[in-house]
Amino acid sequence: MKYFFIPFLLLILQNSSAQVITTPPQFSHLRAMAEWEEVQALTIAWTDFPAILKQIVAAARLETQVIILTDDPQGTEDYLTSSNDGGTAFADMSNITLVQGDYDSIWMRDYAGNPVYGNEVDSLIMVDWMYNRPRPNDDESPELIANELGLDLYATTESPYELRYTGGNYMSDGFGTAFASELILDENDGDGDFAIFYPTHTTGEIENILQDFMGINTYIKMPTLPYDGIHHIDMHMKIVDEETLIVGEYPNNVADGPQINANIEYVLSNYTSKFGTPYNVIRIPMPNSMSGLYPDNGGSYRTYTNAVFVNNTIIFPTYREQYDTTAFRIWGETCPGYTLVGIDCDNQGNNIISQSGAIHCITHTVGVEDPLLISHQPLDDTFDNLNPYNVTAYMNHRDGVAFGRLFWKTSLQSTFTEVDMDAMADNNWQAYIPAQPVGTIIQYYVEGEASTGKIQTRPMPAPDAFWTFKILGEVAFTDELESVHFSKVFPNPASAITCVEIGSLHPQNGSIMLIDMMGRKALDVFSGRMRTGTNKYFFDASSLGAGVYQLIVQTEHGIDSQQVIVK
Repeated sequence: MKYFFIPFLLLILQNSSAQVITTPPQFSHLRAMAEWEEVQALTIAWTDFPAILKQIVAAARLETQVIILTDDPQGTEDYLTSSNDGGTAFADMSNITLVQGDYDSIWMRDYAGNPVYGNEVDSLIMVDWMYNRPRPNDDESPELIANELGLDLYATTESPYELRYTGGNYMSDGFGTAFASELILDENDGDGDFAIFYPTHTTGEIENILQDFMGINTYIKMPTLPYDGIHHIDMHMKIVDEETLIVGEYPNNVADGPQINANIEYVLSNYTSKFGTPYNVIRIPMPNSMSGLYPDNGGSYRTYTNAVFVNNTIIFPTYREQYDTTAFRIWGETCPGYTLVGIDCDNQGNNIISQSGAIHCITHTVGVEDPLLISHQPLDDTFDNLNPYNVTAYMNHRDGVAFGRLFWKTSLQSTFTEVDMDAMADNNWQAYIPAQPVGTIIQYYVEGEASTGKIQTRPMPAPDAFWTFKILGEVAFTDELESVHFSKVFPNPASAITCVEIGSLHPQNGSIMLIDMMGRKALDVFSGRMRTGTNKYFFDASSLGAGVYQLIVQTEHGIDSQQVIVK
């Protein structure tokens, strides 16, 4: 990875010269950037909570340029270069750009423009939606950033492309899939909570606008959460690579826990990653208040998922050591090799989380203009100790990829072995790791080099970061009698979409039905082939009368039952 350190620059903008375009970009293969990709800038607005903002700048400027919107450039510089509750004084203003401009709030994520590439890895542009709050200066500020970076700004502000949206309710996998809560539907149905214009669009029209402006072709929308007042998904989830989600977790049946669980299980059962595989979900606790309160009893929405990637660094909110220690461990295990920076967002005088936001909410990033895009599905543990292990990675750069390299070693080796990768069709590159004996742990990463000489790795912090897989022993078979069983059913009591998890020891045909207290079949939930492991099915309890029901799962090898209360 290359780092670019630039001297301090103060810009007083009189008239923005960014080109603002209100029709869809005319590029082939539009691609909305994922947050973990290489960035050229992190942007913030200098207003409330300066101590938190200063800590963000201190960490981010080691990785990239930091652009600060400020209505008082000298005051901002004075704060950064002085000792205060934001930490040690900056010795200089390197890698910091102050842009004078007007804004209304600190919530940069929600109103900033979003980086999108034409031709997949070229023609970087910014796409700006209509902000979902009556804050006109915020809504106009993306033009300042676009102008500073010399980027065209595409705005969804003119019919028929008007779209009201907010950045905290948006996440992209970098390959055409995006996540949101159903807030996006509410704010484009012609009616809203604020005295501003709300477009009227069908779900299909919203999806078409996002596809036309950003290349989103799979748009995953989840029900809003009962106790999350802003309904932004960044308050409880984070997509950290093409197939991994970090998801907030409450204690059983507390606050939004049941709905979060049902939403995630809905995603797992209806959508797959770009590799065609189920998403890998990592759970991370959602802390309560000092008095023990959660959002369903007036507690703030404390979250560790509200984090921002800044090249090789991840900055996330912290609260109290007893919970922070676990969060650091989970983030470190999920994203090994990254520098982890925690910033207290619950401290007296800096309690930003009480305003339903944290680190992700007050930052945004802009990708580099010439990304070397690399995507790879990590290898799973395997029982194969006889055949070499194929490593295939997708690599693309606007000037072409000249070389692909694979680096691998076992956990007992101190240095990586370098292997040239072969160019295949469709921008794929492949190489092989030799077969290894049972018990071996293999560590590896990939590297691409563009024809311009630019080099990029995945994982990005390699060689400090790498993927790992293990050569397992012989498969052990079991003769356990319990061939099928309920793992869990939630929410329970049920009133709407309900998830049923079934554990199966081997592939088998089976059926699931719901029986009322009179022994009558109320609903067929499933009939067909069950795969080995956990199977997930759904039924809509809103169609049932209130009462106690029995769920029955039956196969040719066994039967199990679970009580369900419908309210």
